Amino acid sequence: MSVQRPNPAQWLWYAYGGRLPARYSPWVLHDTTSRTWWLRHVVRCVVQVAPFVIAIIVFVPGPLWLRVMCTLGGAIMGLIFSISYMHETAEHRLVKAGYPLGTGPATRAERTSDKDAAAAERYAARYRTPPAS
Repeated sequence: MSVQRPNPAQWLWYAYGGRLPARYSPWVLHDTTSRTWWLRHVVRCVVQVAPFVIAIIVFVPGPLWLRVMCTLGGAIMGLIFSISYMHETAEHRLVKAGYPLGTGPATRAERTSDKDAAAAERYAARYRTPPAS
């Protein structure tokens, strides 16, 4: 089964918090639970902040270095805030796509359970077995 991706205009709408049509629900699930879901979140945040950064650099009077440093500071603060609420934002996107609350963490945990079990086995083999005398 292939997942239908939104077109660029729909993706921008989605990046700014809009709801996609129901046919994109599997893509929203993939977007918020894939291995790179956190990176996708950061990219959406950068896309949200970019117009303000550009507008401030272009339209606000003053030395260029000051405008760039001010926008850089604001963009970093925006990224920190966005990353702080990354899990909640992803869950909200899933709920808007029609999935029940808790789908995101459960799906991510299910997808990584094999890796977690293998890591636990390696840890137990290395640190829990007594050394040979």
